[in-house]
Amino acid sequence: MNHRLALKSKLPALGTTIFSQMSALAEQYQAINLSQGFPDFDGPEYLQGRLAYHVAQGANQYAPMTGVVALREAISEKTQACYDYAPDVNAEITVTAGATEALYAAITALVRSGDEVICFDPSYDSYAPAVELSGGVLKRIALQPPEFTINWEQFAALVSERTRLVILNTPHNPTATCWSADDFAALWQAIKERNIFVLSDEVYEHICFSHDGHASVLAHPQLRQRAVAVSSFGKTYHMTGWKVGYCIAPAEISAEIRKVHQYLTFSVNTPAQLALADMLRYAPEHYQQLPHFYQAKRDRFIKALAASRFKILPCQGTYFLLADYSAISDLDDVAFCRWLTQEAGVAAIPLSVFCDQPFAHRLIRLCFAKQDATLDAAAQRLVSL
Repeated sequence: MNHRLALKSKLPALGTTIFSQMSALAEQYQAINLSQGFPDFDGPEYLQGRLAYHVAQGANQYAPMTGVVALREAISEKTQACYDYAPDVNAEITVTAGATEALYAAITALVRSGDEVICFDPSYDSYAPAVELSGGVLKRIALQPPEFTINWEQFAALVSERTRLVILNTPHNPTATCWSADDFAALWQAIKERNIFVLSDEVYEHICFSHDGHASVLAHPQLRQRAVAVSSFGKTYHMTGWKVGYCIAPAEISAEIRKVHQYLTFSVNTPAQLALADMLRYAPEHYQQLPHFYQAKRDRFIKALAASRFKILPCQGTYFLLADYSAISDLDDVAFCRWLTQEAGVAAIPLSVFCDQPFAHRLIRLCFAKQDATLDAAAQRLVSL
């Protein structure tokens, strides 16, 4: 007699992510890994030193659920400096176990069964499962290359009485585009008369190459009253493995997010929070200079690829480039990325995995958050194709 229990998956369509698959393939073929978005260099020595200091000082027990006070204070000060808005330290800032947890907690807190959620494709892969697990219905707007701009008439047509949440991402992974202040103004005009919240994924806020700087939902006085802004210290300080992020939202929304957060992770590791508080206060020049740091890497990589048959799309932010490989192969993007890893020794990410509907364009995503030697070696292999 078979006594095995039947397990029905809540996410039957999901398997191992393409990011894990491509990194495993890169390791198997000893390829240069430009697929997953993590640096191959360490973060600031000062930050590392402060972590060691706080560990040695015994700051190794649970932090407050909302985050250590010193870090929440430093976040409020930074937000004021960047966006001319100081969120309340106690009621509006929540430190999370990476930005992914903040996104999940916000979606879980705001979306109920049958609610509709609008997002823009290509979109980061963590949004859809969180919406689905909350019983929501995801409505996607397909953005078209090379500009990937939003058709606001199309957006307005998609908004309904059931729309509960709009998810946006700027600077945008994977298209490397950025929202402008005009985009936020258009969003406000479209939703201001409705009971719709906004989730603004801004993890690359300090890797924006626009002359006007990063446009944040927090800089829009009306939108921020109904918005959750999500940020990532991992992206800003090259420490993705620390998994420390935070979200800023009005007190009423933050209270609901914290109800979810306290049963997801409860709190984030204490010494890292204290080290980050020190870093924010005593070395603000790091995040201030980060756009120049990554723009130099972007420009170096683009110049090195100039002799290749790839067509490089404009990059306004993030540490990713999109490359059109139409002149090299007729393979679909998933097959091409596997071929590229195995035959050329460079791992990339196919853009179609960020889309729900068929994506006919031959585009791949390359990460340039790498040492110069890594970028030069990868470019040499790509130019030879």
